[in-house]
Amino acid sequence: MRVAEYVNFDAVGLAELVAKGEVTPAELAAAALEAAQAVNRRINAIVDTWPTDDEPEPGSAPLAGVPFLIKDIGVAMAGRRMELGSRLAAGNVAGADSALMLRLRRAGLVTFGRTATPELAYSITTEPVLYGPARNPWNPERSAGGSSGGAGAAVAAGVVPIAHATDAAGSLRIPAAYNGLFGLKPTRGRVSMGPDADEVFNGLAVHGSVSRTVRDSAVLLDQIRGPEPGDPYFAAQPSRPYAEEVTAPPGSLRIGVLPQAWGGRRTTAPVADALARTVRLLESLGHQVAEVEVGLGVDWEEFVLANARLMAANLAASVDGLAAAFNRPVDSSTLEPETLAGYHYGQRVTGAQFVTALAVRNRVARGLARFFGAHDVLLTPVLPELPMLLGTYAETAEPLDGLGWIDRLNDRSPFTMPFNVAGTPAMSVPLTADAETGLPIGMQFAARYGLEGLLFRLAGQLEQASPWTVRTPAVWAGTAPATAYP
Repeated sequence: MRVAEYVNFDAVGLAELVAKGEVTPAELAAAALEAAQAVNRRINAIVDTWPTDDEPEPGSAPLAGVPFLIKDIGVAMAGRRMELGSRLAAGNVAGADSALMLRLRRAGLVTFGRTATPELAYSITTEPVLYGPARNPWNPERSAGGSSGGAGAAVAAGVVPIAHATDAAGSLRIPAAYNGLFGLKPTRGRVSMGPDADEVFNGLAVHGSVSRTVRDSAVLLDQIRGPEPGDPYFAAQPSRPYAEEVTAPPGSLRIGVLPQAWGGRRTTAPVADALARTVRLLESLGHQVAEVEVGLGVDWEEFVLANARLMAANLAASVDGLAAAFNRPVDSSTLEPETLAGYHYGQRVTGAQFVTALAVRNRVARGLARFFGAHDVLLTPVLPELPMLLGTYAETAEPLDGLGWIDRLNDRSPFTMPFNVAGTPAMSVPLTADAETGLPIGMQFAARYGLEGLLFRLAGQLEQASPWTVRTPAVWAGTAPATAYP
C-alpha cells in the first residue's frame, strides 16, 4: 500500500482492509514506517521505532494489523525502551508488558515505535532536553502540546491514524486541540493502571488515545477499558459498546457554556469566535445551549495549591525511585529545571498537606457533580489561546519553584485540569480553526462521571455535521517527500 493511499484510512478502515485480505499487516507496517520517515525530521514526534516482525500476526481482533505508537511513558512493552522523556531514565528497557500493553496487543494493534513526551510528563508542551521539541504539523514553529505531544503530532501528520496518550492535567486533550484531532479523556478508573500502579497522580492520570476519527477512539476504548485484578476501583461498564454510541443520536442535550476560565486567564478573540461558532452549530442540531457559571467548590488559588502538592509529592517519589534504580544523581545533569523545582517542592510537602490536597480533590468532584445534576454537558474551549510558539512555556521558568511551575501550567491551560481532579470524562473536538493562521482550535465537552457514551454520541453527531478530516496540516505524510529517518 502506498503512503498516499494509507493516510486516507482511519484505524477501523485499515482493519477492514486486513479482514478482507486486501492488505497485509506487514504492508501497513511498511507504509507507516515510510510515513514516519517522510515527516519526522520536521516534527520530531517519534523518538524510537523497531521492526514489527516480532509482533504476533493479528487474527480477527477489531484493530487487527493497524500500525500503532505508544507514548514514552505510562505503558511498558517488553524488551522496548521506556525513558519517560528524561535523562534520569535514559536507556531504561521494560522487562514485561504492562496490562495496557497486553490489551493493545489483543486488540490487534501492531506497535512499532514510541512518541515524544516532556520529561516525566510534567508539562503541557513537549520540549524535553533528551530528544528535543515535538513540533506542530500545522506550523512547526508551534508547540504540539503535551504531555502527549508526540502522539498528537504523529497522528496529525498521518503517520498512524490513532496513538496511545495519557492525561493527568489535559495531556491528551491539549495535543488533540493543538493538532486538530479528536481526543477523549476517560472517566477515572475506566482503564486500569496496573499492574505496577493502582493509580497515577492520585487518580488524576488516565490512559486514552488521540485519533483523526471519533469511531477509532471509541473502538480502542472498548478494547482497553475494564479493571484488572487488584485495582482499587473501577467505573461501571457501559451498557453497550462505545463503538455503537458513535452512530446513535444524542437527543436534545442541555449544554452549559463556560466562555471564560476559572483563574482569570481571558479567552483570546480567535478562540472566543470559535466558541461562538460551536454554539451556533449546537443550536442548529437542536441542543439547548446557555452560558453558565460553574463552581469548583474551592477558590482557584486553593485549587492550584492542592494540585501542586499532589503532583509534586508524586513526582518526588518517582524521581527518588528512578535515581535509585539507575544509580544516578538527582540534579541538573539528570533533570530539567522545572522538574527539579517540582522535585524539591514535593520533598517539602507534609503528610497533613497531602491529605488536605486530597480533600480539595473531593470538594471539586462534588462541585462539578452538582453542575451535572442540572446539565448534560459542559462546553468550554480546550485552551484560551492558539497553539503557543515553542519555547514559550520555558520563558523565565528557571527561577520558578514547584508551585510556580504548576501555577504557570494551570494559567495557560485553565479549562482542562478540573476534570482530571473530578475524574469525569472530557473530550477535545476539532470543530474549527483560526481563519488568520489556519491553526486548529479544539472545543472541550465534559460530562458526568461514567458518561463517555453520551460524549461519543455527541461527538459522532458533530463529526457528521462539521467534518474535520478533510483538513490536513502543512506537514502531511501523504504529500511530504521521504527523508532519512533520524
